[in-house]
Amino acid sequence: MTGGEAWMSGGDTGRQPKYQRIAAQLRAAVEAGEYGPGERLPGENDLMAEHGVARMTARQALGVLQTEGIAEARKGAGVFVRDFKPIRRRGLERLAHAQWGEGRSIWATDAGDRELVVDSVEVAEEDAPAAIAGVLNLSDEGVRVCVRRRRYVLDGKPVLLSTSYLPAELVAGTRIMQPETGPGGMYARLEELGRRPVRFREEIRSRMPSAQEADRLALSSGVPVVLVVRTAFDAEGRVVEVNDMVLDAASYILEYDFEG
Repeated sequence: MTGGEAWMSGGDTGRQPKYQRIAAQLRAAVEAGEYGPGERLPGENDLMAEHGVARMTARQALGVLQTEGIAEARKGAGVFVRDFKPIRRRGLERLAHAQWGEGRSIWATDAGDRELVVDSVEVAEEDAPAAIAGVLNLSDEGVRVCVRRRRYVLDGKPVLLSTSYLPAELVAGTRIMQPETGPGGMYARLEELGRRPVRFREEIRSRMPSAQEADRLALSSGVPVVLVVRTAFDAEGRVVEVNDMVLDAASYILEYDFEG
């Protein structure tokens, strides 16, 4: 067989890089429980000796598991099975009025009984970015918006960056302009203003993170982010909030229930 160590053929997989075959074996071992959460995976030297490959091939194999969110590198210690249970984000349930209308945070649906902390909250009044002004139907130049920036940390791991935009004229003087918005959060306060959100639209896509996003979410190299942009509408169809969210893709399962 030609191609040295880089390629292997076999079965239905066809020609496949050797590092991917090694990664598949490691992934199967993790799924079978041979390596539990928090346990160290074989290192580069171990893989080189076991599979007869070069260091770069062994490094690529471990890199695949890190990119998939299965493993994480710890500086000076090796690569370990990720000790973090993915968050099941229930897209419809979390936004129901029965949730925030009863004074509960919509984020509590995601966290369950796990420890969720908002460790960074910034609230400011700023000029509306052009794209946000368009969605909020704010046509005048220099129109102001209330901007709420938060970072969510679950079980000690940063998982989400969230930025909300609301018309400043609408929320001026309310608790929405304060770091702590009170029971039920922003949507409960909007209901008190007679602008209860009754319909939501979410747009979802993915990309690689910016350097700042990777730093704030403590992402391993190669881990992408999921972008969720939610628009909230009141009963008259007016937009009351645009929420721009950046999620650690390896930390989330996005769940949506539909009736046919």
